[in-house]
Amino acid sequence: MKKKNAEDELIIEDITDTAPDLVVDEGTAPKEKKGKRRSKNKHKKEEAKQEEAKPEETEREEAKTEETEPDEAEPVSEDVAVNTKADPEEIAVSSKEDPNQGNAGKKEEEPVGEIVIDMKNIVKRYFIGQPNELEVLHGIDMQVRRGEFVAIVGQSGSGKSTLMNMIGALDRPTEGEYTLDGVDMFKAKDKDLSAIRCKKIGFVFQTYNLVARTSAQRNVELPMLYGGVPMRLRSRKAKELLEMVEMADRMKHQPDELSGGQKQRVAIARAMANDPAIILADEPTGALDSVTGRLIMDIFHRLHEEQGKTIILITHSPELASECSRILTLKDGLIIDERKGSGRRADN
Repeated sequence: MKKKNAEDELIIEDITDTAPDLVVDEGTAPKEKKGKRRSKNKHKKEEAKQEEAKPEETEREEAKTEETEPDEAEPVSEDVAVNTKADPEEIAVSSKEDPNQGNAGKKEEEPVGEIVIDMKNIVKRYFIGQPNELEVLHGIDMQVRRGEFVAIVGQSGSGKSTLMNMIGALDRPTEGEYTLDGVDMFKAKDKDLSAIRCKKIGFVFQTYNLVARTSAQRNVELPMLYGGVPMRLRSRKAKELLEMVEMADRMKHQPDELSGGQKQRVAIARAMANDPAIILADEPTGALDSVTGRLIMDIFHRLHEEQGKTIILITHSPELASECSRILTLKDGLIIDERKGSGRRADN
């Protein structure tokens, strides 16, 4: 009996250590056979150990799953995948709003370049201080950018030719401010004005202004002669310019041996002699028939499109003016209107 009591005490101690909740009072516990009670206690002890081990195994398995298995992501379309690899600078550029959005079919031509002709409040008076004092220009404001093709239109007596003389430094304004390619024309000396007319501006007049009893080639060479170009170089360039205006077969002819259209083509070649940035054309088709006038306008378009020349065309023809990129209307010595032109050659 003593031996059995000792074994019971050992079993109770084991249960108390491993599963204290299973300990019961000896007085209330039902009487069972000792062998069965011992096996039950062992079974409960193993179950308690398994319950304690389960949370640890579960945590270890979850940790391994997180390390070995990547997170499942939603499928990404090819377009999105490509965009996510785009260069950050490209994304930044594409994110900017297009100022022309919503204006499809209404694309406007931006100004070609910097301002080369800047006139502010230009006034021109003749016979100043005399009883017959005459004011022709009453305050002209005008700007022309490099590479533009601008038309100035108006009726006879509106002041077109006077304005051209101001632009081309052939005459000085009475009042106002005028800057030509960065040069203040009011402060420029006569010598400086001569250099500007020779190097920066090419003139085409309605009456041609060719030198009589001088061949077409020599007329084209004259601006280069004044510009100090060597004889061989100016001779070669004059021939090239006459070929450009399709007058190579008439280069030895004098002005009185040429038609009006031929004289004007020689005048255009002469205007291009020193490769000026600006061409001023005063009624270049006024004395020509429509077919020849069309030929002259085509030459101006080529100079503008192929060589980037800044051209100011003074005309009374609305049809020719509409081919320019911008049209200024002059009336009674004032610019009363400004509008866009097609900037394209008229359909033949």
